[in-house]
Amino acid sequence: MPLENGETARQRGQRVSGEVSGTPRLRGTTAPDSSRTEAMAAGREPGPALSDEDVTPGGIPQRAGQQEEALMTELSELVQKVVKSSSWWERHGVDISILACSLLLLPAGFLCLWSAQAIPFLAGVLILGVVHHTLTVKGSHLASHNALTESKSWGKVWAIFFIELCSAFTVEQATYNHVKIHHGYTNVIGLGDSSTWKLPFLNRYVYMFIAPLAVPILTPLVALDLLRNVPWKAALRTLCCMFLGFYCHYWLLLHVSGFQSPWSALLCMLLTRSLLAHPYIHVNIFQHIGLPMFAADRKPKRIHLMSLGVLNLPRNALLDWSFGHSLISCHVEHHLFPSLSDNMCLKIKPIVSQYLKQKKLPYNEDTYSSRLRLFLQRYEELMVHAPPITELVGIQ
Repeated sequence: MPLENGETARQRGQRVSGEVSGTPRLRGTTAPDSSRTEAMAAGREPGPALSDEDVTPGGIPQRAGQQEEALMTELSELVQKVVKSSSWWERHGVDISILACSLLLLPAGFLCLWSAQAIPFLAGVLILGVVHHTLTVKGSHLASHNALTESKSWGKVWAIFFIELCSAFTVEQATYNHVKIHHGYTNVIGLGDSSTWKLPFLNRYVYMFIAPLAVPILTPLVALDLLRNVPWKAALRTLCCMFLGFYCHYWLLLHVSGFQSPWSALLCMLLTRSLLAHPYIHVNIFQHIGLPMFAADRKPKRIHLMSLGVLNLPRNALLDWSFGHSLISCHVEHHLFPSLSDNMCLKIKPIVSQYLKQKKLPYNEDTYSSRLRLFLQRYEELMVHAPPITELVGIQ
């Protein structure tokens, strides 16, 4: 999102008109110039200075904070009307059907790997790779937000199945790190700033094109390390689910796909589990890093935090199926309303985009290729050095 360099406010609480209405200015650096983010011009004159009683201890105008809460309430009411008028099929059925179809495709994938011919074998790799990422990314993501069902009990069951059995991670840590931290503190420095995806010791080409191949190996290793932070019963459950998931995959490759040696089966496991690892890593950094970052005591209210710090990518048939709309073209909507399913995020997208633009709030969108070029060009700035803190100036 193109932003100008920040400058210190001349008077505390003074409203400063910027390139984007309600958009804070960065301190010390500019955001990516090549982003195609949609932004509405402000064109407002600076308002009068606020009195001390109108300013919160964190420095954010109290009156502005109340206005932001009113905006979020108004948007929530519009979205809630759509949700209430939607059928169960729209709220949950579409995404459950995608996950069910993926499970039903598993036998075809394993049987294709039996063939000694190249085309059926590659088809088997493609099927298993897409199914794996659909279950581990889309399924785990929806399960972590309890968006697959309205029942908390069944939500826990699906979370264990998708996150622990399929993804080889622990439910408690996955939910805490993603739902509580990343969503609660999106782009807040030291909390939800996506810094867990940064590996500054790697150069740009290794990180962007080679390192993703190690995701299937690193994920269970990280999960094992995080088991120290969960109760022993949860840790034991996670270990059993992880082992069962890996062993079932390995056993099916040997006895259904006909692999003759353990190493060839393990290599095939690595190949299918890393098939879409590159877009998985890319999507996680494209949609947050390079956008405004905030200090914990200076972050804006929710609607500004999400509209400023989240970006949507264009629709893509393969990634929409494997990762879900909420991780691709409806990421802004997902961060504003995280409990909604992928299909519902897609349904409310026109309402959210129209509302944010009407209120002259940022609605960030960019293409995959544009973000890839940007990160390759500015890798040192975005992925190696500490991100700059955004000045909360001009929040209307």
